Amino acid sequence: MSIGQVVNLIQNGVFEIFILATPVLGIALLVGLLVAIFQATTSIQEQTLTFLPKILSMLAVLALLGGWMLSHLRNYTITLFNMIPSFAQ
Repeated sequence: MSIGQVVNLIQNGVFEIFILATPVLGIALLVGLLVAIFQATTSIQEQTLTFLPKILSMLAVLALLGGWMLSHLRNYTITLFNMIPSFAQ
């Protein structure tokens, strides 16, 4: 196994993590921004107010995209396992 192959594996792994985490983190960011705007306009400064909407929105995204995320991760794992014989040479 060469250094180039190792770097390629690391790059692909980081890219997969980015692809799978982006929808959940994006919705958390959006909901947090909306709640912060709501808090600023109403002068409500409760720190725990953002917790429940973020958790519920993240769970909703996981429920909606969980199947896609799992199949994407499964395909990547199968690809990695198929590459093992070429690394043994």
